[in-house]
Amino acid sequence: MQPTFVLVHGAFANSFSFAPLQAELGLLGHRSVAVDLPGHGFGATFPRAYQAPQDPAGLATAPGTIKGVTLADNVAHLTGVLERAKEHGPVVLVAHSRGGITATAAANARPDLIDRLVYVAAWCPVDLDVGDYYAEPEMATVDTASLALAAAGNPAELGLLRVNFRTADPDALAALKAAFLADGTDAEFLAFLNTFQPDENLDVGTSADRARAATWGRVPRTFVRLTGDAGMPLAMQDRLIRESDALTPDNPSDVRTLESSHLRWLIHPAPAARVLADLAALPADS
Repeated sequence: MQPTFVLVHGAFANSFSFAPLQAELGLLGHRSVAVDLPGHGFGATFPRAYQAPQDPAGLATAPGTIKGVTLADNVAHLTGVLERAKEHGPVVLVAHSRGGITATAAANARPDLIDRLVYVAAWCPVDLDVGDYYAEPEMATVDTASLALAAAGNPAELGLLRVNFRTADPDALAALKAAFLADGTDAEFLAFLNTFQPDENLDVGTSADRARAATWGRVPRTFVRLTGDAGMPLAMQDRLIRESDALTPDNPSDVRTLESSHLRWLIHPAPAARVLADLAALPADS
């Protein structure tokens, strides 16, 4: 029986990010569901101050609906989707970037709903909390100072993360492109940037949300490495694979590799769709 691919987006993204990939999967004969986590997609906040002409002061203080959304909320929402998808057969849960935090917590709680877990340059916290990984040597090449040029507002006051993706600051745009789509054209970069939403929640989980061998560790998993990813450096991707395999030596990771930045695989999705189609043919215990 063909599986359903359940696709979980990363930070500031939404189900729209997966439209090209879903088209490719559909043309290969596979069904898929792209999830909007709480406060994302049509549930996102786009303040009037975010519209042109922008009001930076207003953008820095405008409330956002994602304030107070927790990882537990994300997991509850995703679990509901997985339960419905499971009614139709096997489920392959695919997570990108920050979406891996939610996917990991969901697999901790309900491994029975997932037949394969796929991380595409996604966070899979094992030895550390996600926030602590950012202080590790593998993340030293990430230019967080330049990325901060697009930040809007004080997270402690807003109760959320806010980034002005509609900024015209050339330095901020250059930093965002270098981090996420260095191998794309300027036109592709701006097009993708305009699918992002300005707000993201603050909850990246605690030690209780790290991968657990007894539950998460029972699910067959695949890590798709992105070789040109500057936002999630390859060194960190490989570290997460090593930590995962050390936690569950009897269930090692299936590892695939794509030549892509953090976002290019979503814009030119044919290679990724072929990888996923290949995984669909694997037995659940492989």
